[in-house]
Amino acid sequence: MLWLTEDAVLICDHGGQVGIKPTQTLVRIEDRQVLVDDDPEHRNIRHCPNTNPVVGLRPCLNTLGVREGYSTLLTVEGDPVCLDSVRGLTDGSPPGIVNYKVVEPGQPFVTADS
Repeated sequence: MLWLTEDAVLICDHGGQVGIKPTQTLVRIEDRQVLVDDDPEHRNIRHCPNTNPVVGLRPCLNTLGVREGYSTLLTVEGDPVCLDSVRGLTDGSPPGIVNYKVVEPGQPFVTADS
């Protein structure tokens, strides 16, 4: 599994793009900050097309907690590194069903088993 950097692309199930904001500055890959625990959480989602107020559909606006994808072995200053297996739910509708996931890790070099 590849480590995620600030150039990673995460999307909701509908194709909306998750805003990335790295929180640590110590570890970089090719001068790009590595993402760690909670960097993908509670982030804005832009351009989610899942909207139809008439039938009660609302677009994904924010990511919720990560359900899987943090390294169990590797940390930066105590925070687990994000891997390209990161997945979690969004606040979009229907509630509790819509996921966000990694489509591009931001770098092709550094890997980890988990």
